[in-house]
Amino acid sequence: MKKYFFEFKKLIKIGIPIFGSQLSYALMGTTDTIIAGRASANDLAGLAVGTAFSNTIWFFFTGIIFAVTPIVAQLYGARRFIEIGQKLREILWVAAGLGLLMAFIFFNMDLIINLLPIKSSITSITIDYLKAVSIGWFFVTIFTCLRCYSEGMTYTKPVFYIAFAGMLLNIPLDLVFVYGWLGAPKLGGVGCGIATSIVSFIMMISIIIYINFSKKYKKTEPFSKFSLPSGDTSKEVFKLGLPIGLGIFIELSMFSGAAIILSVLGEVVVASHSVAINIASLFFMVPLAIGLASSTRVGNLIGENNPIQAKIAATSTIILCMGGAFINSIIIISFGSLIVSLYTTELPVLELAASLILFAAIFQLPDGIQMGALGSLRGYKDTFIPMILLLISYWIFAMPIGYYLTNVGLSSPMGAKGMWYGMIIGLTIFSFLSIMRLRWIMKSKIKRYFNQAPQQL
Repeated sequence: MKKYFFEFKKLIKIGIPIFGSQLSYALMGTTDTIIAGRASANDLAGLAVGTAFSNTIWFFFTGIIFAVTPIVAQLYGARRFIEIGQKLREILWVAAGLGLLMAFIFFNMDLIINLLPIKSSITSITIDYLKAVSIGWFFVTIFTCLRCYSEGMTYTKPVFYIAFAGMLLNIPLDLVFVYGWLGAPKLGGVGCGIATSIVSFIMMISIIIYINFSKKYKKTEPFSKFSLPSGDTSKEVFKLGLPIGLGIFIELSMFSGAAIILSVLGEVVVASHSVAINIASLFFMVPLAIGLASSTRVGNLIGENNPIQAKIAATSTIILCMGGAFINSIIIISFGSLIVSLYTTELPVLELAASLILFAAIFQLPDGIQMGALGSLRGYKDTFIPMILLLISYWIFAMPIGYYLTNVGLSSPMGAKGMWYGMIIGLTIFSFLSIMRLRWIMKSKIKRYFNQAPQQL
């Protein structure tokens, strides 16, 4: 038990700053929504459409960059510090390429948005917002690469401090550019894009300066010399990261698909579903932080060639995620109506959302377990099979079942509840499959270790 408590402490130490960072990123989006919403309904709608496009594309690309964490974590555990700096310089070329590609896509998104059956008063704001934020996503991509490098070596606090400062800075910048304060032009929702780009640039510069001058990073010599792109490193990043990006896209598409399926049932159903999903996502940050911490911790231990302790760390992750999810469920069940009332005052929406909140509570348990397993699997550099399991669980089970129960049901259509049943079933299937995959990976690593032991002796 001492070994498990030791891993609990390690995961919590790594995970708490990650939780703070994730919360800071989420609060930036919340700030944009609140401030743009108070400007006008059109500004809020334009921003909502813009972030729907940008976030989906961004999460796919950022999934590729997430490969940096297990790469660095395993090298750090193996104490191959100089190689970490070399890898970082080579991966920064990949990050820069992906960032420029994203900036190009967002800047030219009007080619697609103008084809949508949306009012021009809204799409004009969306298009200008995406143009304003396009360069910001380039800065964020570089920041994410350096953030994953830092987190892979367990240095999660600096990332949190920079993310938290960025979140605070985003508030006055939003006010200045959205409302035209201090002589700035009044840009409405488009101003959020400019604020985001400025904050992203400052966060990127801040982490570069910190890494360059902090003694913690000196042993890896991150910026000691110039390195050209490497074909082998690029292949490694895409081999690990592309399945992560596709997996995130598959998961997001399930939630988007659920919203589309429910959209025909009317605005009350859609609004209630959105409230319940938002609440579930907010509480999910706890197991998310633990899972991301596990990617670092398990990676470090695999790099140390200590698969037995890595198994204990992965098991500890699952236990912590289950415990955190269980506490989340109790909080949601106990204070569900109160939490829902913070989102809406419309009685029909409030009543339906309050009934869906029970599903959001149940949702926490399989969602927490799968995040713990997924994070640990990334630490083992196992990303392709989990992506396939995600596809099977969400698009072969969750979506068809949810669609059937929503529109047909066992005896009668179940409406929004049917979609939640489908998502919970899909998540439960994936949590089971991911745990099975994790057990197989752990056993194979330990078996290989003992097979190599006699040769080493």
